[in-house]
Amino acid sequence: MKNFKKLHFQILINASVKKVYQLMIEKATYEEWTTIFSPTSTFEGSWEEGSKILFVGVDENGNKGGMVSRIDKNIPFEILSIEHLGELKEDQEILDTPEVLEWAGAHENYIFEAKGDQTLLKIELDSNNEFEEYFSGMWPKALEKLKEICERY
Repeated sequence: MKNFKKLHFQILINASVKKVYQLMIEKATYEEWTTIFSPTSTFEGSWEEGSKILFVGVDENGNKGGMVSRIDKNIPFEILSIEHLGELKEDQEILDTPEVLEWAGAHENYIFEAKGDQTLLKIELDSNNEFEEYFSGMWPKALEKLKEICERY
């Protein structure tokens, strides 16, 4: 049994749910707010429910790597749930190494709640002990960046 800890983050954004949802996943603005995690962060694939999506970046040597994931649920303007399946290293999908199996199946959920003209964006994600400190440091910064983008447009 995987020993995930559920981490929670949230932010109140002065923008409509529709705007927050759209700007969060639109390629150009996605690449802007996720620079907090990686300066070359992007995605390849579709946000459609059931589809595979790759969350990728390029390291200092020019090698592409990242996460192999699947959109578990996508109810626009309500919830977006991503299941992480494995990692991508040098264009190879790695789904079954012991290291990957430690966290494969982890979910990252985005819940959008309208609060008048504002949006309360809640993040729930599964983490193992190894990444808890990293996520706890990075997610609040990433959400502040997303808030800034949404309130700018």
